[in-house]
Amino acid sequence: MTTMIHNSDERARTKPNRAAQALKAAAIFWFSTAVVGQALFVVYIVGFYGAAAVARQPERWNDVLVGGYVAGGLIGNLILAAHLLMAAIITVGGPLQLIPQLRSRTLPLHRWMGRAYIVTAILISLAGLYMVWTRGTAGGDAMRVGISINGVLILIAAVMAWRHAAARRIDRHRRWAMATFLLVSGVWFFRVGLLAWIMINQGPVGVGDDFDGPFVRFWAYGCYLVPLAVLMLYLRAQDRRSRLGKALTAALLTVVTLVMAVGVVGAAMGMWLPHLVG
Repeated sequence: MTTMIHNSDERARTKPNRAAQALKAAAIFWFSTAVVGQALFVVYIVGFYGAAAVARQPERWNDVLVGGYVAGGLIGNLILAAHLLMAAIITVGGPLQLIPQLRSRTLPLHRWMGRAYIVTAILISLAGLYMVWTRGTAGGDAMRVGISINGVLILIAAVMAWRHAAARRIDRHRRWAMATFLLVSGVWFFRVGLLAWIMINQGPVGVGDDFDGPFVRFWAYGCYLVPLAVLMLYLRAQDRRSRLGKALTAALLTVVTLVMAVGVVGAAMGMWLPHLVG
């Protein structure tokens, strides 16, 4: 009888561990997929925008941007160029800040990179807000308002991450830092999510002839609100001891990652690589 009770207790102890391991594995799967996708995005930014700038042909940016380069608009063009440069830098730096092994082994470097990341996030948000209200964007008012809310949320999250780090509230800092990373990645999520939607539906359903269809209007906000919602579910499951909660969140995160992977492939093949080889 004692042996049976001992075995039952042992199984009870191992089940939460398995659920926690599944949640951790799902998070690693998501993060690895995001890193690959964002690396491809950086290659595109450098290979297309950077190459056009080096060749002194910034007007080529208008092949993919609405309200991009404007002849004679020196200040706006400089802000746009700085925005693109910072986008490449922050897309590389973000994942590096979230790798636990790098944080623990190179803490001083993590702190200095974190400061640089926060400052860059603030500057890139301000530049984005300037451009969207002075140069416009595809998708009409829904996209303009969506991008603006994203920019404001980046500013809030970045400041909160900084404040909690300065106060040595590391757990809160970590949560706000992850939120900042997701919010900064809103532009990337928009492209990946859009292409995943098109590929799954085998066509631009709900996109609209003028890029103002119902899906575009939804995803103008969903591209950062949905990742934030998933993050909140993940953190809640991580904090609680519920095996079912952890397992369900792991399953959700796995599905989200698979959809994201479809979008990465679609964006790479349909949006990024053609401009590098064309």
